[in-house]
Amino acid sequence: MQEAYKLAVAQYEHLGYPAGFPDPEQEHYTAPQLTPDTPRIQLRLAGDKRKHNEGRVEVFYNAAWGTVCDDDFTIHAAQVVCKELGYLEAVSWSPSSKYGKGQGPIWFDNLHCTGKEKTLALCPSNGIGISDCKHSEDVGVVCSDKRIPGFKFVNTLPNHNLDIQVEDVRIRAILSSYRKRIPVTEGYVEVKDDGKWKQICNTEWTQHNSRIICGMFGFPGERKYNARVYKMFARRRKPTYWDYAVNCTGNEAHLSSCKLGQGTSMKPNETCPGGLPVVVSCVPGRDFAPTPMTGFRKAFRQEQPLVRLRGGAIVGEGRVEVLKNGEWGTICDDNWSLLSATVVCRELGFGTAIEALSGGRLGQGMGPVHMNEVECSGFEKSITECFFNKEALGCSHEEDAAVRCNVPAMGFQESLRLSGGRNPYEGRVEVLVERNGSLVWGTVCSDSWGTMEAMVVCRQLGLGFASNTFQETWYWPGEVSADSVVMSGVRCSGTEMSLSHCLHHGAHLSCAKGGGRNAAGVSCSETAPDLVLNPQVVEQTTYMEDRPMFMLQCAYEENCLSSNSSQAPANSYRRLLRFSSQIHNNGQSDFRPKAGRHSWVWHECHRHYHSMEVFTLYDLFTLNGTKVAEGHKASFCLEDSECDEGIEKRYECANFGEQGITVGCWDTYRHDIDCQWIDISELKPGDYIFQIVINPNYEVPESDYTNNIMKCRCRYDGHRVWMYSCHNGGSLSTETEQTFPGLLNNQVTHR
Repeated sequence: MQEAYKLAVAQYEHLGYPAGFPDPEQEHYTAPQLTPDTPRIQLRLAGDKRKHNEGRVEVFYNAAWGTVCDDDFTIHAAQVVCKELGYLEAVSWSPSSKYGKGQGPIWFDNLHCTGKEKTLALCPSNGIGISDCKHSEDVGVVCSDKRIPGFKFVNTLPNHNLDIQVEDVRIRAILSSYRKRIPVTEGYVEVKDDGKWKQICNTEWTQHNSRIICGMFGFPGERKYNARVYKMFARRRKPTYWDYAVNCTGNEAHLSSCKLGQGTSMKPNETCPGGLPVVVSCVPGRDFAPTPMTGFRKAFRQEQPLVRLRGGAIVGEGRVEVLKNGEWGTICDDNWSLLSATVVCRELGFGTAIEALSGGRLGQGMGPVHMNEVECSGFEKSITECFFNKEALGCSHEEDAAVRCNVPAMGFQESLRLSGGRNPYEGRVEVLVERNGSLVWGTVCSDSWGTMEAMVVCRQLGLGFASNTFQETWYWPGEVSADSVVMSGVRCSGTEMSLSHCLHHGAHLSCAKGGGRNAAGVSCSETAPDLVLNPQVVEQTTYMEDRPMFMLQCAYEENCLSSNSSQAPANSYRRLLRFSSQIHNNGQSDFRPKAGRHSWVWHECHRHYHSMEVFTLYDLFTLNGTKVAEGHKASFCLEDSECDEGIEKRYECANFGEQGITVGCWDTYRHDIDCQWIDISELKPGDYIFQIVINPNYEVPESDYTNNIMKCRCRYDGHRVWMYSCHNGGSLSTETEQTFPGLLNNQVTHR
């Protein structure tokens, strides 16, 4: 979430540092001056990467590529490696060939760096090429995303399969028609080297190179452009060329993984002999393409043909799920790589992958694990075309693979900010709108402000998920000049990329509360819980019970019986459809009730506290979607009934304890407790759809609401009941799901 943090901190830069605090030091890069007797080496990061700025450390020396042993290696040595490659710093390092075994000599062993050395060759070691290690001890490093400002690449050993090292890269729109467009899809490719932006000579440029540049900027493909116009432009303004060519194979995720081409060794201001500056024209995915009728389409489409992302906080990230035999399932992270992740990203209309995530990092899925040991060439149209091991068994959802993709820079975060909070992740919501021909900041009316609206705000700012919503923000003094309400009637589905995409009143504002202290606010979090019901447990525990009315007094007080029960005599019976619910937290943070324990309501009849007004809804529908019976479950107690191996229970209700469901644990509502039923006393025999919705009012933010619903087919013959084909929302193909009426998912229950 470093990108999110940068975006968040940027809005506070204008405040400067308080008096007495020194400004942060700016590091100015100077190319290392090495003595003649210093061995000349070059470095690169190689192997099975999951990010472009990590990998096995490889050293080029004496005309051969080799590796570095992990003996005595420290973060200081990693620091030297990363800085030599032009990164600001090292984040971590890994022993024991985490990125795969290298080949060739092991050039360095027992390195003792201080972190200040200008090159790895200056660190004390056994001596270059002297080692008793095997390639199973090859060391790897993870470098920071940030590059050293003013970094200049110096090639001391020309043309030896080197990775490209530049400070930055951009697509600069040249033609006026493209300068106004968001996102920028066409223009010069420019690299920042030695603190200056430079063009690249196109004499050796290939379509593969364009494919990588477009992918880095969030575009799945490239197209032809009108070269004649750019020729005219290049004649008018002389380009400044970079000294090197670029050589990509077309399946890299980032320019830094491409190889350095021939040095062009041009004199300053010399034109590119027989060529022009490189231009790329990229094709945006359908969610980012401007259309004349609707402006920018919304991302996070609910349906994808064969592949989808789930559980991600922002557009272009999530757990990878694939559709097979009509059922959605996950991918196991064995051999999961940047190459395979990039195929997923391009397939979904994004660019290349920023990161291939493993270990269920973006939450655990449900259902089958469809693919394992996936291997892609990088040119497949779909991840389903890649090779995978059909025999591999034994993968659990703890190994679910996920991706973070490059998406186009839409600039949405520039029209929204959080103001007055204690940290960059919270505050009063302020939006930038046009009023009388000028742009002004203002607040959002808090009428009907809820979790879905807050989710969009946090996504738009790249701050993750909403953790809380606020209808009053008097404790967060925002900008006084921005107190006025400029947006009202906001209603979001929760999937929009920008608050401006949500329904709202437009120019005709209506806000009885006013702005200022009553304006809408949010707090955001990088993680969120994700509750999922176990459908098999419902199927296996369903039965009927005829229970006398005099034993149902508490349930009657809690409205757990049908409305007709108010006329029922005390000696009559109610027919109850009973079942157990096992609710798992498959997310990344604990599920906690929104209400603090000071506001929990004591229920005298049941002798327990209610921490949520309504936690689950139980309904029966006819096959044409008409509701015929209902029940509800006030969350009288949220606790960890059982947990996955190695996870400790945190929450229990006894003695007014803390309530919640820990990640990796589940809360079981047994079939024999009050209100764990639907009253079917008036139900006619027939075929029905049974439905459970968890957290129906979105009281607690979750990473995925689509799986909060569970549906079953139900047959009742007047004497017995059968429950079958139970499944969670979004777990089946659209065609199968449409045979089940009722809600498609929990995303639309109160809209």
